[in-house]
Parts: sequence; structure tokens; C-alpha cells
Amino acid sequence: MFQRLFGRERNANRAVTEALYERIVAAARQTVLYSEWAVPDTPLGRFEMLSLAMLLFQHRLRGEGGTAGEIAQVLIDEFFTDVEHSLRELGISDPGVPKRMKRLARMFYGRTAAYTDALDRGDVGAMALALARNVRPDAGAWPEATRLANYAFAAQRTLATQPVEAICTGTLAYPEAGRESS
Repeated sequence: MFQRLFGRERNANRAVTEALYERIVAAARQTVLYSEWAVPDTPLGRFEMLSLAMLLFQHRLRGEGGTAGEIAQVLIDEFFTDVEHSLRELGISDPGVPKRMKRLARMFYGRTAAYTDALDRGDVGAMALALARNVRPDAGAWPEATRLANYAFAAQRTLATQPVEAICTGTLAYPEAGRESS
């Protein structure tokens, strides 16, 4: 299976991973997140939302083997390549990129642990607290955290209904933020 994913059929598989990554990024860039829910529209705020969308994707494919597992790993690699590229676009010098990448990787995996725990327990309150702590640590009270947490659970439910076979062909849909029920 691995040879097929990265061997002769590499171009077709690259199209699949690009399509999936495009959908993940689109989920993270929904206007309502920044305009109505007060997620900072900054590089760090966008990193937070991309991390959440990526975690939800990874959560959907958790435990899937074969091609799905390989795609999950390729998408994580794509995510970190994109983050590194963004750092360079922000003018971070070559010697500074590895240090920042390590910090961002620690941030991503820390969030993954907290968000996964909340998702697995079905605990919207814990998710809202983790999101507030990570997305708006400066805000004190951030009422939109509960809306974002509800969205994360709605996205988890939506992604769970999508067949892994469809995902492996590049089909992926996140719900529209702001349309979930509280």
C-alpha cells in the first residue's frame, strides 16, 4: 500500500492530499471564526484554527490503517511544511526556523492532547476551556470559546459520517461555522 501511495501513482495521490489539505485550510479560514467569534486574525490565530481543523481530521482517521493512515501522516507532514513556509514568509531567518518549528510542534501536540481528551469525553466545557486557554490567552473571559467548542463537536460529528473510502479519494467536508446547534 505504501509503495502505491508514494510510487508510480504519486501524482494522483498528491492530488488527493492537496484536495484534502485545501479543505482543512478552508475550514480553518472560515470568516465567522475571525469576524464574529473573535479569533485573532493573526499568524498565531490562523495557526490555532488550522491546528484545530487538522486535529479534527486526524481524529476522524484515528485507528484507520492502510491508505487512510498513510494519508493522515502525509497531511501532518503537509501541515508542518506549510507552517515552516509561513514562518519563512514572515521573515524568520533560516537559523530561527528550526527553533520556532519545535515550539509550534510542541504547541500543536499539546493542543492535540487537550482537544482529543475533550472530544473523547464529549465534554464541551473542557473543550471551551482548552480553546480559550490556547486561542485567546490574553482575553480573560472569551464567550465565543463555547461557540467554537460547539463547532468542534459539530465538525467531529460531520467528519464521522464521511466514509473513509471517500476521504481517501480526496472528498472531505467540514460544517459551516455558525450553523451548529448549541
